[in-house]
Amino acid sequence: MIDSRTLRVALLGAGSVGSQVARKLIDNRQELAARAGADLELVGIAVRDVDAKRDVELPRELFTTDAESLILGADIVIELIGGIEPAKSYILAAVNSGADVVTGNKALLAAHGPELFDAAERVGAEISYEASVAAAIPILRPLRDSLAGDDITSVLAIVNGSTNFILDRMDRFGESMDEASKLAFEAGYLEADPTLDVEGYDAAQKVTILAGLAFHSQIDAGKVHREGISDITAEQIQAAQSAGYVIKLLAVAERLTTADGELGISARVYPALVPREHPLASVYAENNAVFVDAEAAGPLMFYGAGAGGLQTASAILGDIVSAARRHVAGGPGLNGSNHAALPLLPIDDVITKCQINLRVKDRSGVLAEVAGIFANYGVSVQTIEQTIGDDEDGLATLIIGTHRAREKSIRAVVDALQDASATDRIVSVLRVEGAQ
Repeated sequence: MIDSRTLRVALLGAGSVGSQVARKLIDNRQELAARAGADLELVGIAVRDVDAKRDVELPRELFTTDAESLILGADIVIELIGGIEPAKSYILAAVNSGADVVTGNKALLAAHGPELFDAAERVGAEISYEASVAAAIPILRPLRDSLAGDDITSVLAIVNGSTNFILDRMDRFGESMDEASKLAFEAGYLEADPTLDVEGYDAAQKVTILAGLAFHSQIDAGKVHREGISDITAEQIQAAQSAGYVIKLLAVAERLTTADGELGISARVYPALVPREHPLASVYAENNAVFVDAEAAGPLMFYGAGAGGLQTASAILGDIVSAARRHVAGGPGLNGSNHAALPLLPIDDVITKCQINLRVKDRSGVLAEVAGIFANYGVSVQTIEQTIGDDEDGLATLIIGTHRAREKSIRAVVDALQDASATDRIVSVLRVEGAQ
């Protein structure tokens, strides 16, 4: 049954996502009303330039440059302008007026999420943000609601389609980093300045949101460990293939215990080796996936399009319908919980496997010297592959896989190997994730 009232919806931003959201609100108004329980009227779209060219043709009378007035007259405000300001001020103005907010602004939520949620909770409003992590993939609501009675142990996620496209091209088609990056740019997956994606900043913002929801704790985005993929080479890709792995840029969040027995959270982003048999290894091209492990539910994977205007609009519209239903039913908004208050632990406390690829002098006693370094720091060697060098450089390649060990110990091994007389250079050090 449709409520007799009409809910006024304000849209901030009309880019690739905003334009699709507006089109759906207009074209599917009757159907959305039936699903939401009340009519949803798009009353305006705030933009910087009302005459700018849009991806979708929309009624010109909807456009305005007066975002503040539009916000104050709305029941639901959709923020799709991105960035920190003025988005933050607009969201605060919206919730302080009693409006619910729907946003996909990962940068803002990672940096100021607790402040915004606290402001919404004080007035009984709600901030919904399903689109902020993996576009069309429904993952935040399952973490917040469906798994609320379970204990999540870890989240492994591919949440940046650009870097997954690049690494996948390198793995499946043998392309170089430059070749794959050029294709990603031509396909529209990379910006002219690719730093946000390639250096892991985008994924770090998203894992901040994932970790906070999964472990009911406040995460400081500035303390999330971050490494990008710019140094990944064809040689590393080939070594991974030989060992039965694929390289993926992973966002990892897990509950762990320090050597001193302190319970906490790790949130980190880095290129990692994933076993070929793991579900994340088969996430191809620009797709995203989130692999959740929970004590009762066990392993779960959420897979799909992690970008795109129409795909992201799907998640935004789902949040709009949910917000409308709450308006019809009444009651305060639900903004998650930080009740666990687990600390974010440094990378040193992480326990993982590792693959170390190094070039060494091709002479007797090298293996014993290298093995002694691992033993000195308590890191157990699981596998070792040796390639004999040629007469020209007198060097050999060692690819060493470790058993699980603390990051601090592995780093000590790497530092010692770097200084060892047998070592010419360390080619790469990659963690292994998703292995038993």
